[in-house]
Amino acid sequence: MNAPLPESVRKALETVTLDDKYSLGHGRAFMSGVQALVRLPMLQRQRDAVAGLNTAGFISGYRGSPLGTYDQALWAAKKHLAANNIVFQPGVNEELGATAVWGTQQLDLYPQSKKFDGVFGIWYGKGPGVDRCSDVFKHANMSGTAKHGGVIAIAGDDHISKSSTAAHQSDHIFKACGTPVFFPSSVQEILDMGLHAFAMSRFSGVWSGMKTIQEVVESSSSINIDPDRVKIVMPEDFVMPPGGLHIRWPDAPLEQEARLMDYKWYAALAYIRANKLNYNVIEGKNDRFGIIASGKAYNDTRQALVDLGLDDDTCRQLGIRVHKVNVVWPLEATITRDFAQGLQEILVVEEKRQVIEYQLKEELYNWRADVRPNVLGKFDEPEGDATGGEWSMPNPSQNWLLRAKADLTPAIIAKAIAKRLKKLGVSSDIIARMDSRIAVIEASERAMTELKVDTGERAPWFCSGCPHNTSTRVPEGSRAVAGIGCHYMANWMPDRNTSTFTQMGGEGVTWVGQAPFTTDQHVFANLGDGTYFHSGLLAIRQSIAAGTSITYKVLYNDAVAMTGGQQVGERPEGHSVLQIMNSLKSEGVVKLIIVTDEPEKYDGVPLAEGVTVHHRDELDTLQRQFREIKGCTVIIYDQTCATEKRRRRKRGTLATPDKTVVINELVCEGCGDCSTKSNCLSVEPVETEFGRKRRINQSTCNKDYSCVNGFCPSFVTVEGGKLKKPKKEKKGGLSALPAIPEPTLPVAEAAWGIVVGGVGGTGVITIGSLLGMAAHLDGKGVITQDAGGLAQKGGATWSHIQIANRPEAIYTTKVDTAKADLVIGCDSIVAAHKYTLAVMQPGRTFVALNTHGTPTAAFVTNPDWQFPGANCDSAIAAAVGAGGVGSFDAEQVATQLLGDSIYTNPLMLGYAWQKGRVPLTLASLMRAMELNGVQVDNNKAAFEWGRRCAHDLASVQALFQAAQVIQFVKKPSLSEMIAKRVEFLTGYQNAAYAAEYHAFVEKVKATESRLDAGTRLSEAVARYLFKLMAYKDEYEVARLHTDQAFTDKIANMFEGDYKLVHHLAPPMTAKKNDKGELVKQPFGPWMRSAFGVLAKLKGLRGTALDVFGKTEERRMERALIVEYRTCIDELLATLNADNLALAVEIARIPEEIRGYGHVKERHLKAARPKWDGLMAQWRSGKATEPRRQAA
Repeated sequence: MNAPLPESVRKALETVTLDDKYSLGHGRAFMSGVQALVRLPMLQRQRDAVAGLNTAGFISGYRGSPLGTYDQALWAAKKHLAANNIVFQPGVNEELGATAVWGTQQLDLYPQSKKFDGVFGIWYGKGPGVDRCSDVFKHANMSGTAKHGGVIAIAGDDHISKSSTAAHQSDHIFKACGTPVFFPSSVQEILDMGLHAFAMSRFSGVWSGMKTIQEVVESSSSINIDPDRVKIVMPEDFVMPPGGLHIRWPDAPLEQEARLMDYKWYAALAYIRANKLNYNVIEGKNDRFGIIASGKAYNDTRQALVDLGLDDDTCRQLGIRVHKVNVVWPLEATITRDFAQGLQEILVVEEKRQVIEYQLKEELYNWRADVRPNVLGKFDEPEGDATGGEWSMPNPSQNWLLRAKADLTPAIIAKAIAKRLKKLGVSSDIIARMDSRIAVIEASERAMTELKVDTGERAPWFCSGCPHNTSTRVPEGSRAVAGIGCHYMANWMPDRNTSTFTQMGGEGVTWVGQAPFTTDQHVFANLGDGTYFHSGLLAIRQSIAAGTSITYKVLYNDAVAMTGGQQVGERPEGHSVLQIMNSLKSEGVVKLIIVTDEPEKYDGVPLAEGVTVHHRDELDTLQRQFREIKGCTVIIYDQTCATEKRRRRKRGTLATPDKTVVINELVCEGCGDCSTKSNCLSVEPVETEFGRKRRINQSTCNKDYSCVNGFCPSFVTVEGGKLKKPKKEKKGGLSALPAIPEPTLPVAEAAWGIVVGGVGGTGVITIGSLLGMAAHLDGKGVITQDAGGLAQKGGATWSHIQIANRPEAIYTTKVDTAKADLVIGCDSIVAAHKYTLAVMQPGRTFVALNTHGTPTAAFVTNPDWQFPGANCDSAIAAAVGAGGVGSFDAEQVATQLLGDSIYTNPLMLGYAWQKGRVPLTLASLMRAMELNGVQVDNNKAAFEWGRRCAHDLASVQALFQAAQVIQFVKKPSLSEMIAKRVEFLTGYQNAAYAAEYHAFVEKVKATESRLDAGTRLSEAVARYLFKLMAYKDEYEVARLHTDQAFTDKIANMFEGDYKLVHHLAPPMTAKKNDKGELVKQPFGPWMRSAFGVLAKLKGLRGTALDVFGKTEERRMERALIVEYRTCIDELLATLNADNLALAVEIARIPEEIRGYGHVKERHLKAARPKWDGLMAQWRSGKATEPRRQAA
């Protein structure tokens, strides 16, 4: 049994708040790296006040992953910032933000009007933003800082290009600008090193660069926030020049350069030296092997040593010295020399290209050969001659030791350390200790290479209802170039004909260099509204200046969606479509129009001359017109971001449309045209006894309605009613159920590794946050690390959580190879991803797995896509052993008992906790949910239902299965399948029509039974002859829509006063588009009365009085029935065991002939050559193994 809660935990449960990270004066608070960057200027201001200074702060820059949410965090803390005289003004772009920060240091030039003793500045931006700011940084850094000011430039680097168009590393740009580079390795160090960075900037007159990466800045932990924690020492060994090092005016450029090179860098080095910012972490008297590392690589190195069995004491015994570098450039020489003294070899561990390694080699170059250590880093020493460096080898990349590409992991570092130690010589028991860890790593790597099953991929995709689903389409025969933002994903969408991209603000300008040299006459360029305001207007100006024929689609979705839905335009009122229209008209675009999902909102709005407004349904036609126009044209596509709409609806600032889409599964043909039209992930497959159909996932649908344009009469919109929530009293309330025993919790002396894997945007990161806060409440050491950014758009995403009784037991922010104690697999595909499998280890890892088959984006373009559930299960079982998995359909439980799939993840957490795999108290987890403040009762209930699923899954499922017809408990027998279809065809036409079907199938059965080889052919014919005979003409669609089962389904889903609207294209009255295809239109409730009449006229089908039967489509459908029967008769005539498989493949051809009207016609046209080819093969007598059907 678990011990009672300690007093410290009780107190934390009562006193801790989410505001602690900004309001708590001292002690410990739980926060993320981004939140630490919000707290940092407040701490600086408080420290200044204690020192008697009245200072203020200024923050500017531009958002981008991993600093994509910094601006939102600053806005959320505005009252705390205001109380500390800190102003946040986002930059229109990174360069202008940096210029504004430069301005804060110039206040000292105007002392007569200063309101404060000094203003300290923070600039922020992702790696590419650092690149574009280098000119500002060079100028500002040479100008200098104010005496009581100081500046930190914070770079958000993406080493593995996870949420960027290129991997980037800001160290080298900062160095080129002459800016010292801090690299904190933890959330605590963001605060500690941040205070040092300000102090160094003030002392030396340089800007301080601070490099952050996702693994650090998007991690969270419990940290010390005492303002006086950091003790700053001012150097006494540096002689300041006359006039000091601070900003002045006038100041000639060469004088600035001289001051920087003669004094400022060396003042910074003096500061590093005085404060011992680089230091030995492990050292002994007889050290021979040194390891020097910084930032994340330092964390990974510490973990690698522990994994190899080399704790601090063992390292000292073996003579291993470990050195931590906090300022990676310039590398302070005296500290570095002291570190290198007496060593035989130094291993430099740093991610990406060499920064420390080159400086270290330069520092040691003139040492005598007998005392100079051998230095290795990126490359291993070559066999034989080791006198040359990397540049003397033809291609040293064949000899990586610690690669410069991608990133490093504790596993990669462990292998490098073990290799070098073995070469230096260590005892056999140390070798055995290291080899045991290396064996685990290599076994995991082998398992990855041997994994042959296809476990699918969860690629990032546009959200349900995203405007880009429509706006990024191009007409047939055209191509588009992509830009920065969510619409970048069009690059990997098969139907978008979109390729290549540029840096932010270069959209479409590549065409300026291509146009004179190609036969292509025109391209489309996608340009997001955020990018337009940032710098994209200049790209349009360049295209106008060059006279190129290009159409810019300015995608106005009223939010910077990629980084969290910030307001466009960096000002309270945003930046409107009309402002963009007027700007572009004045720039001189040849033609400009507005396309929107709500043209009516422009009624009466004054527009610029020649500007017209069109519905988005006309986009294809409009684009065809625009590609013929010479010069630069613009289509402003105006539709609000779907995720932002969802946020606003939750906040009550936007009304939820009282219109909900429902698909009548019996009318649906499973053709996939609705997915083609909408590109939407909320259109999901549903398996029925009549084959695969479609349904709308009401939990994820954002009410975009473009799926309704799919050419199919199965779509019904329910207008006026509300979706019913499940009645809890019916399903059995939690309060009525007996209590279940609490599990014995694990003891986390070493780091307890938890990885949560799931679909981006479903709350995976929330689970990490809950676990982090609960661990903080329990007084444990904790680090959580989230992977946001592009993956949040429906891609695979992970949250890593490490918990230990002592903070010192946790070294890294991520769970490393084979180090997970628990994996919560909220999605099977993500759980079976190679990244997730890599953290698993048999005998150690327990996997709590949600087996619900959420479709991936592949289903949007492939109607026959199959969820690879069985493959995922086998891959996971192979990674942890069958006993290491607990699996069930958690989404089904969440939907049935709580009414929404969004509660799946907290339910999974409850399941894992009850299994005894989470080392946190129930009280702390419940309090963390309360502090989170979102749907608290439902999340707590989900957690409790998860516990009960772990305790007794069958009894939980029985609660909702009793009231639910369980389909496909067993596969229906052939006779049951035939009987069901005979019954259906009787309703479809009459008993005689059904008997005709039955007789033909029986004939096939009789022939196949003589082969004694099963009933595959009979099943295929029973299925597909039925499909052809039950073709869905007007009478049948009317019958199915007025069927009592469908009416009851709607009544069970909705409550209130609602009406049903049908979306149809009656051939006699429907309009046609410019491709000659019929266009659907809505029909109100009167259509249901008409359906009732029409359904009763089914007896006219096929007779002379059948007004609908004379169309080309109906004649084709009737002819297909005859052709199919004739074909099957031909097969039966020569059927034998050898050609049976081929006969089955031929009998299944109608599966590919789906849809209505032009969609069906297109599918038949595609199926016809295959049918003819298989028949030719049959007639030639060559029966080959058919292609395997999808599982």
